[in-house]
Amino acid sequence: MTTTKGYVDPEYLQVVGEFLNQLKQRTYARMQIQTGHKVLDVGCGPGIDTMALSQLVGVTGEVYGVDYDEAMITEAEQRTQKAGISTWVKHKHSDATSLPFETGYFDSCRSERLFQHLLNPSIALKEMARVTKENGWVVVMDTDWGSGGIDTIEIDIERRLARFMSDNLYHNGYAGRQLYRLFKKQGLMNVSFDVLPLVVTNYTFARQIWSLDILECQAVEKKVVTEGEVKKIQMAFEQADADGVFFGYGCLTLVAGQKVG
Repeated sequence: MTTTKGYVDPEYLQVVGEFLNQLKQRTYARMQIQTGHKVLDVGCGPGIDTMALSQLVGVTGEVYGVDYDEAMITEAEQRTQKAGISTWVKHKHSDATSLPFETGYFDSCRSERLFQHLLNPSIALKEMARVTKENGWVVVMDTDWGSGGIDTIEIDIERRLARFMSDNLYHNGYAGRQLYRLFKKQGLMNVSFDVLPLVVTNYTFARQIWSLDILECQAVEKKVVTEGEVKKIQMAFEQADADGVFFGYGCLTLVAGQKVG
């Protein structure tokens, strides 16, 4: 995994993390965490979820977060130090496809919005299953960038931009729809899934969370759209926002499976 294609900074992750808070809580519930458990967050970023998980396992448990980006690990460690939870919450620099933990170490593990950035998500899932104990739970929630769209009269331009986003802004833009298959092929049992819609009705917020500045710039560079077409659809979005009818949506898929046998 590289830190260029699809890369986002801690501020972006904080904003989106707050937007997704209720969905995050669902992933924690699927992990079936108990006091004293050892849990892992793969692709932990600046520690948003490891800090939340620390409250569920308590001081007798252990929380580890791993991330490929060393700057994210530094930020996560600083946050846990400030929060006074660093004795049972740790972060390590690691590739998701080669986790630095013993087999069967964790009671459960999770990953959120990481698989969209991975070239080999099946290997990452295999590693997550490896480090999970028998009867423990593996939980992944990720985005299917091909499932969403924004209401506009400029349908052709919007569809070209949407397809370009799915195919080019991420290594694996269709990650969400792949999870059920990956879990079943990994041999995880009692697999369950939820398809979770997200709706955005504010254009400024939509530009931020969907990285529309980056999308438009790259789409123009690749001649998917022209600068004139970008201006045209921006004006349509701005008018919809001014009229109070801006509407965009997308879907995440949450899949949980149990390691049995």
